[in-house]
Amino acid sequence: MYTYQQVEQHLWLIDDEEQGLSGVAVAFTDSLVTFRVAVMDVPGNGSVELYSTLLELNADLIHGAYALSGGKVLLIDTLVYDTMDFGDFRAVLDAFSLALSQHYPVLSQFRNKPEQAGGK
Repeated sequence: MYTYQQVEQHLWLIDDEEQGLSGVAVAFTDSLVTFRVAVMDVPGNGSVELYSTLLELNADLIHGAYALSGGKVLLIDTLVYDTMDFGDFRAVLDAFSLALSQHYPVLSQFRNKPEQAGGK
């Protein structure tokens, strides 16, 4: 089961230990509910290989997409508040959990990747 804390008006952080999720930000603005979770820091200056991999992984997602913001790789999704129900809300969290568990082996190759000597 998940736990949550309200960090400010219209913004909550959700943790779901059973699903391996921590720090999923859920915000309500202008009839939209947005979900964001930081996956990892963008290593160094990033790389074409990382960006290409993220785009390829996006094609495999059930809900949401990988994105870049503030030097972080994020997993994001958006629902329309007026038409969503708890099943939709839960489906986003489940899809995030599935994506992170399936994609971790691929994305972990880019985490804190040491710079190669000579800039190669």
